[in-house]
Amino acid sequence: MRVLLPLVIVVVGLAALAVNVVPGLPRPDGSTIDTRLGLDLQGGLRGEYRANPAEGEEITPEQLGDIREIIESRINQYGVAEPVVQTQGRDRIIVELPGLQDEGQVRQLIGQTGRLEFYAVPRASAQQVVAGSQLPPGFRLLFGGEQVRTARPGFDTTNRPAVDVQLHDEGSRLFDEYARQAFRGGGQSDLVAIVLDGRVQSAPEINAVRFGGNVQIQGQFTSAEVSSLVTVLRYGALPAELEEVSISRISPTLGLNFLQQSVLAGSIGILLVMAFMLIHYRLPGAIACLALIFYALVVFAIFRVVPVTLTLAGVAAFVLSVGMAVDANILIFERTKEELRSGKTLFSAIEAGFNRAWNSIFDSNVSSIITAAILFYFGSPVIRGFALVLIIGILISMFTAITLSRQMLRWVVRQPWARRAWLYGVEEDEFTVAAPRTRTREADARV
Repeated sequence: MRVLLPLVIVVVGLAALAVNVVPGLPRPDGSTIDTRLGLDLQGGLRGEYRANPAEGEEITPEQLGDIREIIESRINQYGVAEPVVQTQGRDRIIVELPGLQDEGQVRQLIGQTGRLEFYAVPRASAQQVVAGSQLPPGFRLLFGGEQVRTARPGFDTTNRPAVDVQLHDEGSRLFDEYARQAFRGGGQSDLVAIVLDGRVQSAPEINAVRFGGNVQIQGQFTSAEVSSLVTVLRYGALPAELEEVSISRISPTLGLNFLQQSVLAGSIGILLVMAFMLIHYRLPGAIACLALIFYALVVFAIFRVVPVTLTLAGVAAFVLSVGMAVDANILIFERTKEELRSGKTLFSAIEAGFNRAWNSIFDSNVSSIITAAILFYFGSPVIRGFALVLIIGILISMFTAITLSRQMLRWVVRQPWARRAWLYGVEEDEFTVAAPRTRTREADARV
């Protein structure tokens, strides 16, 4: 354990440094690791949509609110962090997307109503049903998208992207009834057309007499098309058709100059904190500064890998979490001083300082995490970004304050040059040094 923990610390530090420095590293989903900035810092796309009700009806405020929530969920699933989705007037939806370049995919995602239908297709009519084209009239509807329980990405038997769909009981019963009639094998079975908004997504052949509610949508899908289809199915149909009024690029509301100024201000604040730690706590303060640098590297690497979209509020949360990380070290070092003044040896005082400060550190950080979690689940997108950054920062600060600082101090106090009272901010008569206990060969032999 004594060897494993330092090794873990070194590996984590090197990995974080690589993520922050080496360009073009891939994420598990195939995208490139980079730093994502919010709408206020880098701009993005702004779309305005009109909700068109059915003939003779009007859009209610409840329906408009439902449309806003569905669009926000779809965009978040699509991978755009911290979108701004707002209602305007009686029938307008305003969508602002930070850092987005591909207008076409977002238009398709937002505009789709998500009307999924399953149609019976006789073998003789298979040539009329082509993926990507409109479904010709005259085919029998089996059931609609309301019978879909869940949808998730998957792969077919040839390892191509597909969509796995689980049906409700009624949809499962209707599909199995059709399958018993349609399955004949040998390439002679009937087909089922999976149709989204009137357009054929796939028309696979029925290959079994019973599916038990688990159906796979197969076709010539790309991973992006699978993700888009799953998102639409998972978050349901819009209660009304959306008409695009306009879509345009918007400039940053604050810009990179504000980001640079904020980073500069935060850096000055952190340097002043480090100076205070060095002057007041001396050797433990220097160790705390090293732990703080390690903390910043790891947290920023996590922001890039997750990825977390950094708005100005997120930068503020990061600086705040740095201050909280220092708070934990202050509690530990003050407790260590008290233990030294009570007559304990240097090694015992350090261990007691960490152990007795832990309860206070844990309670204060858990309280902060609970508050941040409430902000994350009930706040607006910008507030959620602030809360997410704060939660990540608090968790990593607990690791660096308790684990990293402790390991470094344990190593340092074993060095002869580190056994001086002034290095710990106490008087000579308050300072006692005793070598850490070691097992002798004679004792080992007796055991």
